[in-house]
Amino acid sequence: MTINLLLVAIGGFFGATVRYSVTRSLTKNFTGRFPHATLFVNLLGSYVFGACIGFQISTSVNLLFGVGFLGAFTTFSTLKLELVKLKNEKNWVFFTNYFVLTYLFGISLAFAGVMSASLIMELKTHLQYIAFMLK
Repeated sequence: MTINLLLVAIGGFFGATVRYSVTRSLTKNFTGRFPHATLFVNLLGSYVFGACIGFQISTSVNLLFGVGFLGAFTTFSTLKLELVKLKNEKNWVFFTNYFVLTYLFGISLAFAGVMSASLIMELKTHLQYIAFMLK
């Protein structure tokens, strides 16, 4: 149990650090109101987490990378805060776009990640079979 907590904590430390760096670099020269950096990290995280599921990673790797790193890299609370800010500003176009893009594309990209990983695993199996037959 202690090792599991340590894996999540280590992954979380690096995930939060990477999210901070990505967010800073994406917003450095951007002055608009649309929260594009959070949208980017959440969509990327959805795809990568879907791929992790498709690759059927081990429990310890899932704790380190899936729960820890990706849990800290993606940010549900920031998403909600930014939606509330857009609502309070009555910026309905950005609010609606952000909401729809996050949920529609988040689910779609998670599915695409699962499918991509499944296809890669299937391709790997076929390539191993071909290599075996060529020996």
